[in-house]
Amino acid sequence: MNEVSARLVAGGVVVMTALTIALGLRWGTAVIAYGFVARVLTGPSLSPLGQLVTRVVTPRLGLAPRPVPGPPKRFAQAMGVAFSVTALVFAALGSWGAAQVALGLLASAALLESAFGYCLGCTTFAVLIRAGLVPERVCERCHDIWAPVRGAA
Repeated sequence: MNEVSARLVAGGVVVMTALTIALGLRWGTAVIAYGFVARVLTGPSLSPLGQLVTRVVTPRLGLAPRPVPGPPKRFAQAMGVAFSVTALVFAALGSWGAAQVALGLLASAALLESAFGYCLGCTTFAVLIRAGLVPERVCERCHDIWAPVRGAA
């Protein structure tokens, strides 16, 4: 997975959630949730934001790809599914304030990724590996990347 594209998608999520909250676009919650579900199931293939970033934006930036392990990023997208679908359910039930809180939390995590390169979902994934809840074989490359998180030298 290309970290450049992942960070750009996260930036798109920040913009989409900020607009959805600020303009009261309750239907935008469905668009955001669809994007996360699509990216978890198929990568960027069925995600309009994923397609825009991988086919148009990233190639035009001329930046060298920065490969990172896929499983932690996929886990982070799954966390996005949890927050966005929760927001969608709240919006559908008429609890727009609760939906805005869920979207705000989602936007905060996406902002950390896009602006600072800090993937909250990836860190959570590393903690789950360390706790033995995710087998290390799921992401062998993660061992070297997250050695400090795991407590290794």
